[in-house]
Amino acid sequence: MAADHELRPQFNKLVFPQVAEGKVGLTGYCMGARLAVLAAAMFPERVAAVAGFHGGPLVTDTADSPHLAVENISAELYFAHAGDDHHMTPEHIAQFDKALSDAGIRYRTEVYEGVRHGYTQADTSDYDPEAAERHYRELLALFDRTLRR
Repeated sequence: MAADHELRPQFNKLVFPQVAEGKVGLTGYCMGARLAVLAAAMFPERVAAVAGFHGGPLVTDTADSPHLAVENISAELYFAHAGDDHHMTPEHIAQFDKALSDAGIRYRTEVYEGVRHGYTQADTSDYDPEAAERHYRELLALFDRTLRR
């Protein structure tokens, strides 16, 4: 992973000029959940909330695994994993949750049983309308709690 001083200008240029001053919320789907966690760890002063849906891989055996970077996070996190998802197995979820808990992070993890990775994507065979609606409710509730001024 590139050094913080290398990524900060690109991140600020891509994201922050298009939003109001202050904290932001990040949403990640699939690999985007990984990137949202890493961004929250790199920019704790700007990120107030992270929501990850059918995310992964959040736990790997590499030095840049997101679960190893969470100690810097100050945001509140919400993760909704698919019950049928090889990217985030029950063992991965337990390991990720332990890292979040050990770091003292405010978070909630749910497993949407009976759905597959990609349940929010309406243009795929894995789309699940009930799970997709649930994810919107949880996302909006998280942002309402953390970003309302």
